[in-house]
Amino acid sequence: MDQNSGAVPPQAPIGVSTKLPGRIGRIDDLRSRVAAAMDAARKYLFSTQLEDGYWCGELEADTTLEAEYILMHYLLGTGDQNKLQKSCLWMLDHQNADGGWPIFEGGPSEISCSVLTYFSLKLCGYKADHPALLKARQKILEMGGVSAVNTYTKIYLCFFGQYDWDAVPAIPPEIVLFPNWFWFNIYEISSWSRAIFIPLAIVYAKKPFKKIPADQGVDELFVGGKENTRMHLDWDNKLFSWRNFFLFFDRLTHWFEWVHVRPLRSIALRAAEKWMLARLEKSDGLGAIFPGIMNSIIALRCLGYSVDDPQFIRAMDELEALGIEEERTFRMQPCKSPVWDTAYTAFVLGEAGVPKSDPRMIKAADWILSKQVREYGDWAVKNKKGKPAGWYFEFNNEFYPDVDDTAQVCLGLGHVANPNERYQVESVERAIEWMFTMQCKNGGWASFDKDNTKMVFQYIPFADHNAMLDPPTVDITGRILEMLAFYGYSRDDKRVRKAIDFILKEQEPDGAWFGRWGCNYLYGTFLVLRGLEAMGIDQNEPFIQQAAEWIRMVQNPDGGWGESLWSYHDPNTRGVGASTCSQTAWACLGLMAAGDMRSGSVDRGIAYLLSQQKKDGSWWEQYYTGTGFPKVFYLKYHMYAEYFPLLALATYSKLMNGSEKPAANQRQAEQTR
Repeated sequence: MDQNSGAVPPQAPIGVSTKLPGRIGRIDDLRSRVAAAMDAARKYLFSTQLEDGYWCGELEADTTLEAEYILMHYLLGTGDQNKLQKSCLWMLDHQNADGGWPIFEGGPSEISCSVLTYFSLKLCGYKADHPALLKARQKILEMGGVSAVNTYTKIYLCFFGQYDWDAVPAIPPEIVLFPNWFWFNIYEISSWSRAIFIPLAIVYAKKPFKKIPADQGVDELFVGGKENTRMHLDWDNKLFSWRNFFLFFDRLTHWFEWVHVRPLRSIALRAAEKWMLARLEKSDGLGAIFPGIMNSIIALRCLGYSVDDPQFIRAMDELEALGIEEERTFRMQPCKSPVWDTAYTAFVLGEAGVPKSDPRMIKAADWILSKQVREYGDWAVKNKKGKPAGWYFEFNNEFYPDVDDTAQVCLGLGHVANPNERYQVESVERAIEWMFTMQCKNGGWASFDKDNTKMVFQYIPFADHNAMLDPPTVDITGRILEMLAFYGYSRDDKRVRKAIDFILKEQEPDGAWFGRWGCNYLYGTFLVLRGLEAMGIDQNEPFIQQAAEWIRMVQNPDGGWGESLWSYHDPNTRGVGASTCSQTAWACLGLMAAGDMRSGSVDRGIAYLLSQQKKDGSWWEQYYTGTGFPKVFYLKYHMYAEYFPLLALATYSKLMNGSEKPAANQRQAEQTR
């Protein structure tokens, strides 16, 4: 579909009419409508449960994935031509009206995504005079041309001789040899960066090249012509700056490459290969994420592995498993989310009144318990005290459990009465102890690593994916507080107090909290408010009421809430966007956690959700509300529009019936029964 573009992406209202009663107070017969909607939603969610007991919704992202998929297969001479052509149709369907391609639905055209998509279409046989490419070329040149793209895109272009290797930020494999005590080493960057960069360092060292016909190239995308374009990164105007410091070493590395002074290269390549192969075990591919898997496939070929080698075949199979083929189109997912979706769905169904002993809940719990990590992973490098006990996001990713998934799994398991009670209780206890060992120095929690906070590394030339680090965030910390309260922890625990102090220091002047893993301030604020409520923080505290007032201020006229991903690019647009079901649910949950049941805002939000529910009991939303790397990569979790509205309705129903309690008090009450 065509999408508009602009400084602030427009978002049109979606779904059916949301006309509400004219009065502001309680909406007539809302309670009975909520009960019926919850029943339909429960039935729908159970109808989507898979045979083994888990749930797994689609993860959707921008056309960069399809473009890179095409580039990889063209480079290696592999791939199903039918799928590649179907990928082209998917990409063309998502072209903006101005000719470029966005990195989220309804967003403005983005240069790296647009160049990659344009180039992949040409590799698949589309000519430069094709109407879609003519429009794209004009927009790409307007945005600065090829030289304005990010490091990943430049490297992929180098594979086909479309960019100069000397102008690409160096990613030397020797970085894997730096000892763990050294100021910079691979464990001082985020886990996903390691999964992306280490195979890419192998590729950088080998510099694969495939010659293509001139008419498949992208010379026409260089402003003023390729021969007149400066490809190297610009120095900072300030002589003494971290950017110039790292650029100096980047140029020095390139000089050593040019004069072939690389005494440790063979040792480094063997170390990188060993590191990569180890992390392919018990995993859905390297890091279980699309870029890590794709880069590892290219790296394996660069190292001499044949297409018949079991390692190559397995990696390729994992990549292809991320694809979704339909009659007309083919698209790629960045990864799969079964543990996350199952943990959240089980939690929401439990909150919505499904009995703990329901066989379907027990089946989900047993599946999740089978996914608990038993071996040490990268997290253990900076966490010497922790013992393996976390959960990961995907089907298999033993090296990379994360704190966010682990906390949500514990919340989900808390709603299941497993016949194997001792095993489940001990699993949760081990997980909580592991999470405590992952707490960062400032009191917060990050996702995959502990104290991964050397902000200076964001200035490394190849760190332009805006996610070089994995610092603690308030959204994860808020979730952990809710989980800890559920299992009886309180503010008497100094670790809890330290986490609350971290959250309060991070509050924005207008009362909101930033959301790192969901869009954006609505996500961060709702999770923080739920965590604080669970820990028994007085709802009349000024910082609580300021957050609630911010949520009320950004409510849309239709009763819902929405926030565009553009708020990561321009914080002044926080809370601004067309209403979506997931974000409306977050806002309602945040307000209810703040004790607001009188202003009418929650009633209008609940009425919006009721008006958007489909006949089968599900919800749907057009826009992305998930976050991968802010400003660079975003996600649409298809199940977010299915379980978050039910959670909001369930919480509202409990409050209407006077049965909702802060999680700490609720858990303590259960333990005394």
